Amino acid sequence: MGEATTLSVHRCRFVDYSPSAVTALTFPPLPLPSIKGKKKADAGSANLPVGMLVVGRANGNIEICEWTGSSREVEAPQAWVVRKTLSGLNPSKVDSLALTIRFPHTLAAEDVPSVADLRLFSTGGGSELIEWDMERGSVRRTISSQGGSIWSIAANAASTMLALGCEDGSIHLLSIEGDDLSHTRRLDRSKSRILSIAWGPPIPRSGNKSSPLDTSRGGDSDDDDEDEWSDSWIVAGCSDSSLRKWDVVTGRVQDRMGTDKVRGERTLVWTVGVLGDGTIVSGDSLGMVKFWDSRTCTQLQSFEAHGADVLCLTIGPEGTTVFTSGVDQKTNQFSLIKTSSSGGSSVLSTPKRWVRAVTKRMHSHDVRALAIWPPYTPLPPAHRRTFPMDIAPILASAGLDMSLALSPAALPQQTAARVMNPLATSVSATFEDAYHRRIAYSSGANGTSAVHLAKQARLVMCMRETSLTIWRIPTRRKGEEPENETEGPAANDGWEKVLEMDLDVQTNLVSGAISDDGKWLVVSDYFQTKLFSLEVDSETGDVNPKRIRDFHSTLLPHLPDAEGFPSSGASALIFTPDSSKVVLATHTSCILIVDLGRDTGSRHVLRRFTQHRMKNVFVGERMVKGRTEEDGGTEMAEPDSAVEPDEDAPSLSEEPGLDKPVPANITRMAVSPDGQWLATTDDHRRTHIFNLDSIQHHSVLPTFPQPVHALAFSPKSPSLLVLGFANNTLELYDVEARQFPPWARGICSALPKRFTQLHDPVIGVTLAPAVPGKQGVLAMFWGSTWLCKVQFDAPVGWGGFHKKRRRGQNANEGTQERTQNFKLFTQYRQILLAEFMAPGELVVVERPLVDVLAKLPPAYFKPKYGAT
Repeated sequence: MGEATTLSVHRCRFVDYSPSAVTALTFPPLPLPSIKGKKKADAGSANLPVGMLVVGRANGNIEICEWTGSSREVEAPQAWVVRKTLSGLNPSKVDSLALTIRFPHTLAAEDVPSVADLRLFSTGGGSELIEWDMERGSVRRTISSQGGSIWSIAANAASTMLALGCEDGSIHLLSIEGDDLSHTRRLDRSKSRILSIAWGPPIPRSGNKSSPLDTSRGGDSDDDDEDEWSDSWIVAGCSDSSLRKWDVVTGRVQDRMGTDKVRGERTLVWTVGVLGDGTIVSGDSLGMVKFWDSRTCTQLQSFEAHGADVLCLTIGPEGTTVFTSGVDQKTNQFSLIKTSSSGGSSVLSTPKRWVRAVTKRMHSHDVRALAIWPPYTPLPPAHRRTFPMDIAPILASAGLDMSLALSPAALPQQTAARVMNPLATSVSATFEDAYHRRIAYSSGANGTSAVHLAKQARLVMCMRETSLTIWRIPTRRKGEEPENETEGPAANDGWEKVLEMDLDVQTNLVSGAISDDGKWLVVSDYFQTKLFSLEVDSETGDVNPKRIRDFHSTLLPHLPDAEGFPSSGASALIFTPDSSKVVLATHTSCILIVDLGRDTGSRHVLRRFTQHRMKNVFVGERMVKGRTEEDGGTEMAEPDSAVEPDEDAPSLSEEPGLDKPVPANITRMAVSPDGQWLATTDDHRRTHIFNLDSIQHHSVLPTFPQPVHALAFSPKSPSLLVLGFANNTLELYDVEARQFPPWARGICSALPKRFTQLHDPVIGVTLAPAVPGKQGVLAMFWGSTWLCKVQFDAPVGWGGFHKKRRRGQNANEGTQERTQNFKLFTQYRQILLAEFMAPGELVVVERPLVDVLAKLPPAYFKPKYGAT
């Protein structure tokens, strides 16, 4: 039975970490339907899988987020979680993002592209367009715009062309067909910057007529599905109070649409979109949202919708709603409604009109980006897509307040039938009535924490883009009452800053770690891992770092040169508990065990493991076959002797009988308290166990449906591995026995719904140190806004989860036992780290959002009493 525990909590708010603002959002596009009937889609009859979300930030980082729901469940309380972080170059920023399908003809119209099917492009205010390798997490290639700074980018619906809006007033078209990236042509220049850009609806081809842009192919393209659609025009928002429409075939400007001016100053058209019927939507610096007829290039309707600049807009999946937002933090929903049953044939006498239906304020500062799932494709009315009517679309918005806001966006007319809210925030699913929710930011790469704890030395380290800071928490005297340690006039009594470093790195920092004894520090960007020895100044108490210069050269001979350049960068780092070794998970998917030379003074690599580079893993004489993300089920290694293939080979591609290396991003690692076991997991949901005593590969766990977000060994039973997943489910694994212990099945299979349906996913887990004379395994799981204490040896019960006790139930008969299993704490916000530092002593590092927002410039909107 579990025993009552009393914890002394260090509530640390002195860590001054601040996340970066969100500047761009995008969802993957959907393949175009086939005109010839080869890829018939019936999207309205089945649930459309939810695609990934790509988030661009002002510090240059790009986050690849995946949906936590399964194909069998529509609702996913945790929504999107960060699967991988693409580390931005230093210095850099992300202004625009574009996702395209690599080979569109290989996908059916109802398919949702995966990471392997997509290409990602970004711009950062300069003249270079960047294409990213999302599998490896690196820059794949760059190309110059040939027109100065890039202000906007947009891909056509067929994913064959990319348009760049440039500083010199020109639009450059790039061919991206067949995994290519090359300049095709330049459209006629205008006399203003191209601030925003959008493609007109694609046109079905008639016969075998080919587009003038398709210079690389002949006329015999009857069987090519990518030849079924052609592009006719492009519209762009300019910096001279106008929109311009270009003919793609001739490259000439067809017409110019003028916007309003105030006192003769130029109006900036920041955002533009196109509907399937050719209607153009624009948002400008006067706060105006305008609808234009693309055939006559005349204004249809105009709304003074915002008090300041309209910075972004997105179109609902059905093409009947438009969402706009900007500097005044308001998000407006415009709806297309019928005004009469009869109407003329001209556009100006159409029986439908746009109305501003809903206005909500979901952010505290400027909104820079909007995106919606399912995404809208501007197809002609005859080819318009249909989506399931019983599932609400999801609107994503973000900006300077660093938080991603999600809201269901079902149409009011959909409420006649039961509409599911995928976010599980409320019963209502319309944009007007449903509650929105915020996605908590993650401080570290790949959804991890940027804060690390050195338990013995009582040091707290926090990484930022290119710097880090270390604080010391003094030892509390016996008998002293525990107090929350927060920043204030007497803050030096609870903490002291001992080191602040600015690092010379090529990209933002990806990973870091500090040894438990406080004598070693290791940090890494994408290209290089740096090791420092730390010495404490006996007079001041400050920590002085000394870089180990030969560490990079020590690692290089043991790394495969798969990407054409030597790189010792690491996606994850961890020290062993005795601080004698450091474990590196390199960007080339290798695990390096490095002896720090505590006795000899020289560092050397003990062994390299390459299991994460394999698709099929050998355990003993058996081969455990890997699975793709689309495969179902799990496969488990047999408990054979842990002998692996020869690790001295330079790369797996040279080992006989093995597949070519499969790129994987190793996101998390854990070492058992006795230093014997190492657990590693990657973004393909593969988890491996290594024996650090014999330095051998030990076993491989099943490929779980969800990525592992929390990983830790138990101090009480060092062979017990605790795993927490993105959807707040748990598993326990006995490393020594190579099995999931039967006694843990009751807990893992019957988790309370209040825990599994928490909106913030689990980020980490820490287990209480072993105390002589006390039994049991106590784990503390934590997310951004909650802590959950789990007593694994207690009877299965949901203690602390029921708000009311049953009347007449004796607290001494059963209730007391049932409160020992799960207990939830929600008074901590925003949690960056929760970890046991000593028996009965827990460190909780918080960064309240109000403290972060206080450092931002004043917002445009300030509430006033009595004002709406």
